[in-house]
Amino acid sequence: MEEKELSHRKSHHSDKFKKDLTVRLNRIEGQIRGVKGLIEKDAYCDDVLTQITAIQSALNSVSRLLLEGHMKSCVVERIQEGDTEVIDEVLVTIKRMLKK
Repeated sequence: MEEKELSHRKSHHSDKFKKDLTVRLNRIEGQIRGVKGLIEKDAYCDDVLTQITAIQSALNSVSRLLLEGHMKSCVVERIQEGDTEVIDEVLVTIKRMLKK
């Protein structure tokens, strides 16, 4: 993702929430390294695909947690400030997530 696409806004998640996401992402990173190893070892394609499906599921779980946190904190805060454009932003994000 290009830097200019990144928002200047910051999230307001708790340290526990961020730690949970980091743990999950570290696990996913390990799974990806495992898949690379399977490919290097000429593992059976179905076994590799099964692992990739597990990675996709884990990433979807992280996305859902982030979306929930975003809606409960950032979106609520912006609506309370009178910024209702955030609703359109969230809808675009959800549409993007559902394309996967």
